[in-house]
Amino acid sequence: MTSNNNKNENEFPYEIKEADGDMKEQFIRDFQGQPTGYVQVGAEKWLLPDKFMHCAKDIYNFEARSDDVWICTYPRSGTTWTQEMIWLICNDLDYETARKITLNERFPFFEFHLYMHDQMKAKFLDENNYEPMKAELIETLAQPGYKFFTEMKQQRFIKTHLPFKLLPKSIAEKRAKVVYVARNPKDVVVSYYHLNKLYRTQGYVNDFQTFFKYFINDLLHWSPFIEHIKDGWSHRHDENVLFLFYEDLISDLRGSLIKLADFLGKPLKDEDLPKLLDHLHIKNFKNNPSINCQNLVDVKILANNAASFIRNGSTAKNSEMTVEMIQEIDEWINDKLRDSDFRFRG
Repeated sequence: MTSNNNKNENEFPYEIKEADGDMKEQFIRDFQGQPTGYVQVGAEKWLLPDKFMHCAKDIYNFEARSDDVWICTYPRSGTTWTQEMIWLICNDLDYETARKITLNERFPFFEFHLYMHDQMKAKFLDENNYEPMKAELIETLAQPGYKFFTEMKQQRFIKTHLPFKLLPKSIAEKRAKVVYVARNPKDVVVSYYHLNKLYRTQGYVNDFQTFFKYFINDLLHWSPFIEHIKDGWSHRHDENVLFLFYEDLISDLRGSLIKLADFLGKPLKDEDLPKLLDHLHIKNFKNNPSINCQNLVDVKILANNAASFIRNGSTAKNSEMTVEMIQEIDEWINDKLRDSDFRFRG
């Protein structure tokens, strides 16, 4: 396990176990972007690439700053949309810079390096004969967030899908701001399926029915899903945490922006809202090249066109979900939330 040589560092407090043999073999068949398997972390059995065992301590001991702003979600819960809201609000609605610099540069992904497997990185570089700038992007994506964020001088905007329990302990100590967004699992599972097909770093090659079973059996990246939500919900009263529902963002974006801006200490003026609402409208958002990961299409990490990264943004039920699946996931939700006062919207 690597070390950041901080004399005040703490041991990682949770047990890390390699996924068992049968599970590992199935994952490698179905998720071809992770050819050496996964680990399960803590009592919840958070599922992460096996690279995590070598950097868990560094992640846990990463030094947060009091002016950091984190976005924490389970994947496909409105993360990208909320990132853009946060960045613009905190940067005085600087649309010009937002157009020029991609969102994944302005608001980098803390643990993406876990998913840039060494074998996949070599494959990208060997297959594509990248020009220097594209090769540099691959190298940047493979660099751990706990390293490159440490070198930043400006205010840091940090994306993560890690649950609260696996986040750096210094976030709470420094009172860094955290925005957590929850979304109904019936929409998450469909959107997440398409994302895993899109990203070659995940490389999912099986069908939706199989993916659905992975989801409700808590065997997907960053799962278990309900425990992730409950973990975030348990921090909703923390002074430095704002808990949002994706469905509220959809139904009342104006009110949600005002609430978010107040939390960030950057209240919006009435005259600012029309342009911001237009910028964030799904049609404009989906086709914005600084947001829709066109640069990842260019280096072939995304296997499809950039516009497919941002889907339709709706909370409508999806055609992939059969009546039987809806019944099964409803029963699953009720069982998992039996001991909680949390309830999903929608």
